[in-house]
Amino acid sequence: MRMKGKYSFASRQLALVSKQIIRLNQHSSGGYAASPLFSHYTFSWLRDGSFIAYSMDVAGEIESAELFYQWVNRVLFRQQERIEHLLQKHERGESIEQHEFLHTRYHLDGRDDDHSEWGHFQLDGYGAWLWGLAEHCKEMGLTVLPECYQKSVELTVRYLCAFWQQPNFDCWEERNDQLHPSTLACIYGGLQAIQRLSEFVELDEVCADIHQFLLDHAVHKEAGHFVKSIRLAPEKDHYELSFDGVDASLLWLCEPFHVFAPEQPNMAATIAKIESDLKTSQGGIRRYISDEYYGGGEWILLTAWYGWVCHRAGKDEEAGQALQWIINQTDDLGRLPEQVPHALPELKVYEQWVERWGPPAMPLLWSHAMYLVLNSQLNE
Repeated sequence: MRMKGKYSFASRQLALVSKQIIRLNQHSSGGYAASPLFSHYTFSWLRDGSFIAYSMDVAGEIESAELFYQWVNRVLFRQQERIEHLLQKHERGESIEQHEFLHTRYHLDGRDDDHSEWGHFQLDGYGAWLWGLAEHCKEMGLTVLPECYQKSVELTVRYLCAFWQQPNFDCWEERNDQLHPSTLACIYGGLQAIQRLSEFVELDEVCADIHQFLLDHAVHKEAGHFVKSIRLAPEKDHYELSFDGVDASLLWLCEPFHVFAPEQPNMAATIAKIESDLKTSQGGIRRYISDEYYGGGEWILLTAWYGWVCHRAGKDEEAGQALQWIINQTDDLGRLPEQVPHALPELKVYEQWVERWGPPAMPLLWSHAMYLVLNSQLNE
């Protein structure tokens, strides 16, 4: 479905505003502020930033994307000694505390975020960065990884290969004692993508292991869909479901990391479960059932992701509806928030969060980025 007629002008305008907001909130060194006006989000996440950079690539802003990937490159090069220390401890079979691992976010100038209580140990951003860098190289017509990225990519690959089965925080900075299929999707997608530009011969085997691990341990036995998260059972001889429902981030297993095609039975069941449990009557997508962050409203970026998956599955009417729903969530300045409360049955929890932290983050660069991605799929 091509967005024509009365929607086309609004779609083009929001694309222009989105690119402008992202450019204005990129530090001169390359880091993207997750949300410049929301104090808890004035950092640059590798995960958010990789998708933001990807959106700038597909929107023709290649210089902005390159600036971000070089920013991560410098951050990782500076972490070389720390990564080598972690890998040596792992090889010796020594225990590693979560605070020892690499952080999930950094100050905009690249400094470590050492003094917050944020959920630091996350692997999704490092996988997403490898995938985004590979997509960026493809956009520039490169078939070999540039020399300047060789060391940081090697460090990241070794880090992910060593620790992909290590419990860590999910993409929402929750459940740090568990494993999350959406995180494993990021790792799988990153390793697969970067292998096309390099000579890491062992990555096919690691990716095959992740693929099989998801099928063996992350599928609901009765319903057949992938689950939000799993953990080692107390006896530690098998994995158990720690949250047997779905999370909208499971869409990542399909797009963009291509762990499973949308028609694969478990993936199809997952998409159907997301539609039944997390898609509201208004058309937005929630994170997961029982989500209490700002009451568990509809997320812009997840609705765009749902549209992206619909587009891949050939359901462009549904994808177009997702795009239009996103356009309808802009404020008078064309800004997109992180989430909206319009479909909440009651606002008590939402209002408690507003009293605590203020309104939801606005603008959220990741929201604008995912709009650009979906818009590029449907309109260009």
